[in-house]
Amino acid sequence: FGEKIGLYFAWLGIYTQMLIPASVVGIIVFLYGCATVDEDIPSMEMCDQRQNITMCPLCDKTCNYWKLSTTCATARASHLFDNPATVFFSVFMALWAAMFMEHWKRRQMRLNYRWDLTGFNDDEEALKAHPRPDYEAKVLQKTLKNEKKNKPNQTDHEKLTWKDRIPAYITNVVGILFMIGLTFAIVLGVIIYRISTAAALAMSSNPSAKANVRVTVTATAVIINLVVILILDEVYGSIARWLTQIEVPKTDRTFEERLIFKAFLLKFVNAYTPIFYVAFIKGRFVGRPGDYVYLFHYFRMEECAPGGCLMELCIQLSIIMLGKQLIQNNLFEIGIPKMKKLIRYLKSNRASEDEEHAKQKQRYEVDFNLETFVGLTPEYMEMIIQFGFVTLFVASFPLAPVFALLNNIIEIRLDAKKFITELRRPVAVRAKDIGIWYNILSAVGKLAVIINAFVISFTSDFIPRLVYLYMYSPDGTMHGFINNTLSYFNVSDFKEDTAPTEPTDFGHAVEICSYKDYRDPPWSENRYDVSKEYWAVLAARLAFVIIFQNLVLLMSEFVDWIIPDIPKEISEQIHREKVLMVELFMKEEQGKLQLLESMTLRERDKKKSENCNNHSPQLHRSYSGSTASCHSHHMDL
Repeated sequence: FGEKIGLYFAWLGIYTQMLIPASVVGIIVFLYGCATVDEDIPSMEMCDQRQNITMCPLCDKTCNYWKLSTTCATARASHLFDNPATVFFSVFMALWAAMFMEHWKRRQMRLNYRWDLTGFNDDEEALKAHPRPDYEAKVLQKTLKNEKKNKPNQTDHEKLTWKDRIPAYITNVVGILFMIGLTFAIVLGVIIYRISTAAALAMSSNPSAKANVRVTVTATAVIINLVVILILDEVYGSIARWLTQIEVPKTDRTFEERLIFKAFLLKFVNAYTPIFYVAFIKGRFVGRPGDYVYLFHYFRMEECAPGGCLMELCIQLSIIMLGKQLIQNNLFEIGIPKMKKLIRYLKSNRASEDEEHAKQKQRYEVDFNLETFVGLTPEYMEMIIQFGFVTLFVASFPLAPVFALLNNIIEIRLDAKKFITELRRPVAVRAKDIGIWYNILSAVGKLAVIINAFVISFTSDFIPRLVYLYMYSPDGTMHGFINNTLSYFNVSDFKEDTAPTEPTDFGHAVEICSYKDYRDPPWSENRYDVSKEYWAVLAARLAFVIIFQNLVLLMSEFVDWIIPDIPKEISEQIHREKVLMVELFMKEEQGKLQLLESMTLRERDKKKSENCNNHSPQLHRSYSGSTASCHSHHMDL
């Protein structure tokens, strides 16, 4: 199959091996959350019905007041992923990504030495590569066009310039921006669905539907997002290939690199936009009771649960990750090639009905019914997207490496079976590395550090808890943390047609309700303004982001520096081979020099003997002297 495909399977094997320690640590972090859930004071306060905290409505008019204790299950589940161990796990995964990259570089160097690729140069091979047929056709069209315009001097060494590709470049930019805008529009549509569905369920007469509004809305919205992602992935793959084809790259390598960049950009935005919304946008631009922010002046922006949006982020990430792995990476990967193979087999049987059925088909005729090999881009793409799920939001889902490991164990066997039984054998191609995919992996690893820093500081309650513990706690414990994160609102300050219309089941009229924010109470001078605690928490969050990302990136660079890219035994062996090569070259040159000297001596002796034998008769009297001089000259030599 060639070195290029061999490197893919070697990389997939290293990636799967490196997921084992990450999975073990992720399970330990999850078990730590399970073991300490009964000792978490904030979740215990939220579950304590004696607190009797009345919360403000989640939507206008149709939603009613509710008790904070009704979110007890969500608060306890959030602690499984929102605990101090997740901060350690985020640092560990950042260092794990750096270790993985270094381990792969060392493994790749070993394979290069074993497969005799140390002297192979991709750039030189790319220069020698023959232009693609589409490129040659375009050049021929341009040549004929110039000949018609009577420009023969411009047709000698014709090639496509950037001016010839301006329409293609404009089409690429417009097409990519349109696809990204389409993804954002679909996510916005899902947001509107969430808001409207939550309001509709709040009006339901079914008590169970009212009690499970958040779970129902979250689960259905995530399933819609998953279906849209699966559909758009296939569409974006085809669009990326078409956009690359109209650019008319010169060589196959250039074509592949541009295709990978476009496909990865579109699929990255498609896969992670819903997750980015939950992590960084939901609950950030809500406003406050009496002054809410509305989408299109009608839909009120969503709020996070009192325990934060981290639990919802975990649900979103887990369903999308598992759905993509199960449906797209496994079912589609095997089911679609088998279906296409069956269709081609049925067509070939219909075409051969008039021929002899007794004639046994040759092997190449059977292999012709297999699926055509389209390159390694789909195989790498699904693994890189999975690598993003494992590293980018690992602070919210420590079990992501476990599910990735289980998927990859199956993926290796499915890929091997597909290459052997479902695809036509590809042309063997030499390569000494995985190409542009390594740069993409490195970029995702560095981006993961920044994203996890923001997830820990802004999405989770880790920083607010630390600020309360060391600055505002009266007894140095977490008691009173929930009350500290809640603000008060006078229900008489609701705008017209926004207050709840249904009577409450509390047995008394509600005068003051609570909402999650750091604002001054209605009885203060600066009512409903952000409090000093808000600015203290914000400063702590920003400081944590700066310190965390710089510290972790510095540690990653240290790991990169301390681990050599080339294993010591390989470098020593290469050095030994170079020394032997130089010694062999020197011996060969010395042998050539000795041979040249001996030939020169024989030539001189021959010339001297000819000169001695060709003396004239007039000098016969001095013959003996001349002979002596010849012999003496020979002895001097």
